[in-house]
Amino acid sequence: KSYRSYDKPIHRLYDLLHLGGPRHREFWALRDVSLTVATGELIGVIGATGAGKSTLCLALPGIVPQQAGGRFHGAVEVGGLDTVTTPIHALARAVGIVLADPDTQLVATSVENEIAFPLENLGVPADDIRRRIPEVLAQVRLAGLERKRPDELSGGQKQRLAIAAALAARPPLLVLDEPTSQLDPAGEAEVLAVLRQLTRAHGVAVIVASHAAELLAEHADRIALLADGALAALGPPAALYADVERLRAHHLRPPQVTDAFARIRAAVPAAVPGPLPVTLADGVAALASVCAAAPCQPPAVPAAPAAAAPPLVEVVDLHHRYPDGTEALRGVSFALGRGEYVALIGENGAGKTTLVRHLLNLLAPTRGAVRLDGEDLRGRAVSALARRIGYVAQNPDHQIFNPTVATEVGFALHHLGHPPAEVAARVDASLAELGLAEHRDRHPLALAKGDRARVVIAAVLAMQPELVILDEPTTGQDDRGARAILELTARLAARGRTILVITHHLYLMPGYATRAIVLGRGAVLADAPLRDVLHQPALLAQTHLAPPQAAALAAALAARTGQPLPLVTPAEVAACFAPPEAAP
Repeated sequence: KSYRSYDKPIHRLYDLLHLGGPRHREFWALRDVSLTVATGELIGVIGATGAGKSTLCLALPGIVPQQAGGRFHGAVEVGGLDTVTTPIHALARAVGIVLADPDTQLVATSVENEIAFPLENLGVPADDIRRRIPEVLAQVRLAGLERKRPDELSGGQKQRLAIAAALAARPPLLVLDEPTSQLDPAGEAEVLAVLRQLTRAHGVAVIVASHAAELLAEHADRIALLADGALAALGPPAALYADVERLRAHHLRPPQVTDAFARIRAAVPAAVPGPLPVTLADGVAALASVCAAAPCQPPAVPAAPAAAAPPLVEVVDLHHRYPDGTEALRGVSFALGRGEYVALIGENGAGKTTLVRHLLNLLAPTRGAVRLDGEDLRGRAVSALARRIGYVAQNPDHQIFNPTVATEVGFALHHLGHPPAEVAARVDASLAELGLAEHRDRHPLALAKGDRARVVIAAVLAMQPELVILDEPTTGQDDRGARAILELTARLAARGRTILVITHHLYLMPGYATRAIVLGRGAVLADAPLRDVLHQPALLAQTHLAPPQAAALAAALAARTGQPLPLVTPAEVAACFAPPEAAP
């Protein structure tokens, strides 16, 4: 192929096409993508689920097509190396990659060995390795866990470790596919800040595929929007994220501050005469002109939920200490009522996973108890609890093992002895509710990760459990997919099911969860209505969380106007300035 000439070409993608897919279904995963990434540049890649983001990421280190197969036309060049003809192990010196699922790339027996392993293979001197390990562990907040086995870490901690190993190698190009999807908000911000520092201090080029609109708006130099494998738009965040209608057409969301100001402009055009802000700082600064153009009239907000129904689950003074001495839970107590929708939030390593293992009776308390309908779970068979408690894991691949979607969804029902006709009816209903009917005969692992997550949810819902626990169910989903899952959980709660959602995506919870339990270092820091929790930034900071942008913008507006504004969504913030007939 004839290459175009650039003054200082370092990363060039020309007319990239990759054809292939599960079960030999032919489709273009990428179509005519051309992109140049300069030294020291941070590029954000956005797009709906299935847009081609992961394929693009895998093409940069040569995994596509060298290992993935399929048809490949055009060329990818990284640091002068052709990624089709250069072996993957040789490309590792030029490009580092962090995959969406950290379990696929963690191989060592300890945290420090995981970071040392690629450095040793790259021939980095031992003294440099010893210096880099504590440096990158501090950057991703894993200091003190050097001797831990990776399989002992939480999902978010594993993701931090995979990022740390990539950072330590310092290749000219870093590619990260949804690198912060399992991290707490402070961890997301820390990782993006570290990447930004690498670009500025060391000239590293960074490509980040992510749905984290607020972070990319803050840190990216340019945003590439993929749609159906094609490059639909490319430009600075201020331009890409301000085009709210285009984002929504692609099932993406703008930063919350941009969403709020777009709504304000729609209601009172004179209040937002200039460009829409895409960062919180710009949004707070723009409040002055908004308040000058339109009076702030606080909208009515939903009242705090009434007292919960009689408890289905009670956690009483729960303590758990692991054999290595780690005290994961310290005196945790709360109750979950029938039909309640509760968000369990906290930093990576706060104890959320350990708590859930107790709810499933997979761990025995060091002290305290977990009760279901007043009965202590100790001594109860895990298989018996499966009829009453459904669990959707953070990584759907850990729960999938059947050859087709339909058999996966019906597996537990068959083995619990339900009549075949009932199994078939429940499977059909569950597949229809999750939008999976067209995939019923496909292998679950041949689906995109977001679809695999829905397969697991369908299998759990087919059991019709009383308590449904979902661990980060919106990870890796575009806005449409995330909302679809949460709408389903809301319908379940309306039918009397108890819903417990573990999440770091606090901006998604208003309208669904009515209550939040905040964990920090194994203890309950708060158990209160969600709206109240989202307006306590000091409390959230104790467990490395942060309020959603809408709540932070409302707090800034309240400080300016002197009015209490417990608002938590962009629509609520915009309603402060909407004429009465236009208020939502």
